[in-house]
Amino acid sequence: MSKVIEIRNITRDFPLGSEIVKVLKGIDLDIDRGEYVALMGPSGSGKSTLMNLLGCLDTPTSGSYILNGEDVSKMSDDELAEIRNKEIGFVFQTFNLLPRTTALDNVALPMVYAGYSKSERRARAEEVLTNVGLADRMDHKPNQLSGGQRQRVAVGRALINNPSIILADEPTGNLDSVTSVEIMKLLDKIHADGNTVIVVTHEEEIARHAHRIVRLKDGMVESDVKQDRVYN
Repeated sequence: MSKVIEIRNITRDFPLGSEIVKVLKGIDLDIDRGEYVALMGPSGSGKSTLMNLLGCLDTPTSGSYILNGEDVSKMSDDELAEIRNKEIGFVFQTFNLLPRTTALDNVALPMVYAGYSKSERRARAEEVLTNVGLADRMDHKPNQLSGGQRQRVAVGRALINNPSIILADEPTGNLDSVTSVEIMKLLDKIHADGNTVIVVTHEEEIARHAHRIVRLKDGMVESDVKQDRVYN
């Protein structure tokens, strides 16, 4: 199976006054195309910093990051922005939807930056919203949707450009338990359709959906274990 992510000896340092805080201390990580991985760790483990690097929201202090065959570790901000739009679908805890914009236009937004025509954007957004169960909510704005529906819009937006990876950061953090189950079932389906899914979470219940759990501690990989999924 081909690798979609290859990380070698990644470090990330941050200045704090006159000192340098070493947050990531030499991480190696491979993720195959089509894997479902949970990234876990306590506060201060480096989990959020690693997520920002995986999502090309930040660059490492040293080491290399190959994403879908491209070395993104030394790219400029503009190059990283293009990679984020093309290769990574983000699902955030807080949804990050435009409040005055319909579900259809929220989902289609990444295609605007990718240069697609209005008709192409609409057709693809309608297809994606149908696939995430919102065919009857396309013209609704976020304040007309439930929390679970808003997260479905966010998942649709993440899928719109057929990215190499879906990166979900605490995707159920703002949802009740019943809605959380629905969203995780949707992510399970997205993975079953052939997508690479990385879920960043502190909840064991959520991590059990993945085939593999990578745990961080003190800026290093503490364990990397494959598992039989509890949920189908």
